[in-house]
Amino acid sequence: MGGQRGCGMALLVQGRGRRAALGLTLASLALASAGTAYAADEDGQMWSIVNASRSLDAKRVLAMDVQARFSDDASRLGQTIIRPSIGWRLDGATTASLGYAYVRTTPQGRPTTHEHRGWQQMAFRVAGDGKGTTLTGRTRLEQRWVEGRDGAGWRIRQQVRLTTPLKDGVRGVAWTEAFVGLNQTGWGQRDGLHLLRSFAGVSVPISKTVTLEPGYLHQRAYRTGPDAVVHAAAVSINLQF
Repeated sequence: MGGQRGCGMALLVQGRGRRAALGLTLASLALASAGTAYAADEDGQMWSIVNASRSLDAKRVLAMDVQARFSDDASRLGQTIIRPSIGWRLDGATTASLGYAYVRTTPQGRPTTHEHRGWQQMAFRVAGDGKGTTLTGRTRLEQRWVEGRDGAGWRIRQQVRLTTPLKDGVRGVAWTEAFVGLNQTGWGQRDGLHLLRSFAGVSVPISKTVTLEPGYLHQRAYRTGPDAVVHAAAVSINLQF
């Protein structure tokens, strides 16, 4: 009898987890389409991302994130990001990291900018075991400098990510991330919520060390004039060495 109750409880939790995953996926898609009634400058883009990590020992891990973002209907390279970091595993579900980011942006009709960022991050598991339906969070504090401009921008980024198993190792993925400025700068950072980015897609294992994560990414930058909205086909390649 106890075994039957345990089995029934496991099925109930699994069912609730899958419903929660579906709910967050739908919520992410709703965020992606939210605000279409308001004036906005919209652009179709393509983002290609490579995330590589290597464990130095049981506690320390090196990571590198390289991104190429193609803008203006994916016709040209609009932004490049190179982001190395080192992390420390505090336990099986929490990792603290320190890193640097170089961001080169080439807006259409405007000068190219070179941005440098220092950042500190805490990644943590909220619920789940990483195998079934799992909810994780990522809190990042950034310090931003733009070459030739005065002032440092401080910003908090908070991401919530949900994954759930689908079939044959494939997992559904949905996440959303809010960007909140802690101050204003003369080169353009605003205080308060100024960017919201959401994603819905799948994670496909290619090998024991490689996963492919394609999907749809939506980004809205809040501005005093029309918001800037990005609809992007995003593909991430995750490598573990």
